[in-house]
Amino acid sequence: MKIMLLDDLNVVIKVAEFRNITAAATHLNMRTATASAALKRVEQALGTELFVRTTRSLRLSSAGERFLPTCQEAMSMLANAKQNLKGDTGVIEGELRLGLSSDLGRNVITPWLDEFMDEHKKISVKLNLNDSNVDFYRDPIDLALRYGSPDDASIYGFKICDVPRLLVASPSYISTHGDPKNFDDLQAHNGLFYQLYDKVYNEWEFVHDGKPLKIKMQGNRTANDGEIVRRWAVAGKGVAVKSSLDTCNDILNGRLITLLPEYQPKPTQLWLICPSRQSITPAVRLLRDMLKARCAEYLAQLKEAGVF
Repeated sequence: MKIMLLDDLNVVIKVAEFRNITAAATHLNMRTATASAALKRVEQALGTELFVRTTRSLRLSSAGERFLPTCQEAMSMLANAKQNLKGDTGVIEGELRLGLSSDLGRNVITPWLDEFMDEHKKISVKLNLNDSNVDFYRDPIDLALRYGSPDDASIYGFKICDVPRLLVASPSYISTHGDPKNFDDLQAHNGLFYQLYDKVYNEWEFVHDGKPLKIKMQGNRTANDGEIVRRWAVAGKGVAVKSSLDTCNDILNGRLITLLPEYQPKPTQLWLICPSRQSITPAVRLLRDMLKARCAEYLAQLKEAGVF
């Protein structure tokens, strides 16, 4: 087999990401002809075509679908090995391609990342905001911050914190519709629902005196974006169950209030997940430590305010 250059393999990975040679060349700051030649060299070395070419776009061939994940993993391992050597000298740098859920990402994590990058000048960030389930081979990310513990044994991750959920509404909603005095009163209120794919989360789970309870709510608003659900709650459109991290600023500033504190929505966890142990670079460890510290501060503020 002919030798394949690392720079050529990097071009192939970018062509697969953008599904377009010109776009990949622009991203890599090279001429389209140069990128096309690099792709051709790799295909000649492998003895097969990695892409099916049409007049408008490219898509991976069956050979490309088999080759690309292994190629990406190998390139990532080489990059991480290089970064780990730099970490030994005290220089932390690299690109973090981070997947974030919409509400937490936009309103909480992004400001934290600004401060993080001010402190660590050689770290760059690419954010992918999406509430959908993570697919490290499909999505252009290397790590993701997600609610819920990983259910895939092949995924490596760090638990950032336990996250209480809260039943919330705006003061304006409560002044108009009244404060639910007991669990059954919730049935009379308008639920604001989150939807993932075809599943609408309109059955809410609570714990009361150590016992689990469920209630199926009715409501006239559903969104597949967690930030929209929170905005509806702040705007007085109904009641919602939300993460305490998502709603911390709204609660501390009086835009939302908690309801039925003796009934606690089922809690969750926040995890920073990666496709493999080799993905854990010094930059990722710095990010993990920052997230743990900042989340602890947020939860401490809510506890001090008597929210839980």
